[in-house]
Amino acid sequence: MGFEREITLAAAEELARRKQQAESDAEAAQERFFAQCPRGAEIREELAVNASGIARAVLRGGNVRAALEELHQKATALSAEYDALLAEHGLTREDLAPRYTCPLCKDTGVRDGIMCDCLKQLQRALAYRKLSMAVPLDKCTFEAFSLDYYRDDPKAAAQMENILRVCRNYAENFKPGAANWLFKGGTGLGKTHLSLAIAGRVLEKGYGVIYASAQSLAVALERERFLRGEDGTESTHDKLVTCDLLILDDLGTEVSSDYVNASLYDVINQRMLAQKPTIISTNLTMAQLEDRYTQRFASRVAGTYNKLEFLGSDVRIAIRRNKQKK
Repeated sequence: MGFEREITLAAAEELARRKQQAESDAEAAQERFFAQCPRGAEIREELAVNASGIARAVLRGGNVRAALEELHQKATALSAEYDALLAEHGLTREDLAPRYTCPLCKDTGVRDGIMCDCLKQLQRALAYRKLSMAVPLDKCTFEAFSLDYYRDDPKAAAQMENILRVCRNYAENFKPGAANWLFKGGTGLGKTHLSLAIAGRVLEKGYGVIYASAQSLAVALERERFLRGEDGTESTHDKLVTCDLLILDDLGTEVSSDYVNASLYDVINQRMLAQKPTIISTNLTMAQLEDRYTQRFASRVAGTYNKLEFLGSDVRIAIRRNKQKK
């Protein structure tokens, strides 16, 4: 799945920290036990010597079976003595073993040659946390989207109820190669809210999501214009192209330039060719998109994006009025 490189690296670093901490804590517990019971340390050394003796017995040949049996009996006796000493101090072997956060992969992130679920979960959590710090992700959920603000307009109410259903189904059934969507309509009609609701749900499913306003992306693209790749980090452009789902909010509100327009077209075009889904929200009509971004840009969007027309009155104004009444 296409999490940003910094999320992948951060998750790997966190697992490495957990692994080191678990093993450090286990080593400290062993040292405390050996300080109280020196015989325990002696037994551990004897067990190590005994184990190496097994290998030597095999290499020497001769009556290997008899030698191995003798070594096995010695190991059993030492292990029993070790367990008895632990019990005298109110301990078990588990108390001195590393307590990994994930016992299945021992905090390596890999199990049976594939990525462990713990690493996938950690990547999701880090991505969600990063996105939540930038936007009110926890407040913009499907459950929090109220249709009451559209009830005065039957046409708008029916349309918004359908849009809510479409967006929820899209998020619940999201997978690579999902459809592109263009959210059109005036300000305050719920485009941003439902975009964030989709982002949150898709992140929970374990996919890499980038949500950003067109203005913030324009600033980032301009800033990196002459610096791409110089510091060894993944560029904004590359992140936009490779993430599992790109949500571009408020297209048309950014400060425009030939470079930004060309970069946005390149991102949208590359994602279309790679069959990576994108959601764009805008207040502009298709004609206005063509005037602002060129006919080629508008043609790409018109030909490859499903469209949802948001109707109604500015919800934010209605919310402010309700608060004033209270």
